[in-house]
Amino acid sequence: MNNTLVKGMALLEALARSEQALGITALASQLGIGKSNVHRLLQALVELGYVRHDPASGRYAASIRLWELGSTVLANLDLRRLAEAPMRRLLEQTRENVHLSLLDGDDVVYVHKLDSPQPVRTFSSIGGRAPAYAAATGKAILAWQNEAQLESLSRRLARHSPTTIVDPEDFLREMAWIRNHGYAVSNGEWREGVRGLAAPVREPRGGVIAAIGISGPTERLRAALVRTLAPAVIAAADEVSAQLEREGVSGTRTQGH
Repeated sequence: MNNTLVKGMALLEALARSEQALGITALASQLGIGKSNVHRLLQALVELGYVRHDPASGRYAASIRLWELGSTVLANLDLRRLAEAPMRRLLEQTRENVHLSLLDGDDVVYVHKLDSPQPVRTFSSIGGRAPAYAAATGKAILAWQNEAQLESLSRRLARHSPTTIVDPEDFLREMAWIRNHGYAVSNGEWREGVRGLAAPVREPRGGVIAAIGISGPTERLRAALVRTLAPAVIAAADEVSAQLEREGVSGTRTQGH
């Protein structure tokens, strides 16, 4: 693997995920790369248009070109297209935020979202991330990963709220519960005061590749209501799975390919 490319991508990801512009020293320290290398890579990324430089502060930030590329990819996902109608029906049924998520390493990424019409709702954004083990959509995908992956993940759980499951045995029991019931619940495990409910989306060969879920304030999306809404969430995910089967596509293939 090209080492320069790897360092350049790590640099770009660090800038994309930072909430503020960063200087060369901060980036070098964060990534463990020499300052001269960081400076050289940044200049190349600025010339390519992926990074912008503020001469006044000397800091760097990811440019809008990344957003443009990401938006194009998301718009072309077969999975997102096929999930649109089931997600809209689920929004009408539940009146809570509806998410379509994919797994990326230990994180879940929101690739599509429909906002609740209610004045008080939870915040999330397309392209946003959450620890998969603490979010309902992430848990709905993780539960069907192989045993070795789950065992490995169970040893690196971090607490994000008082209810985050961090004990390895508790986590593995939670994964088994999800497999047995067909849906996952997050009880404020990522964000306090937010409850989520999600079900897995399967590709034609049967593997779980995504999840559809809802989220809302815990005072409205109470535990008893979650049990009532679970069949609707499962039905939405199953509908997307059935459409993937009919079209014979993998969840992340772009249209026209």
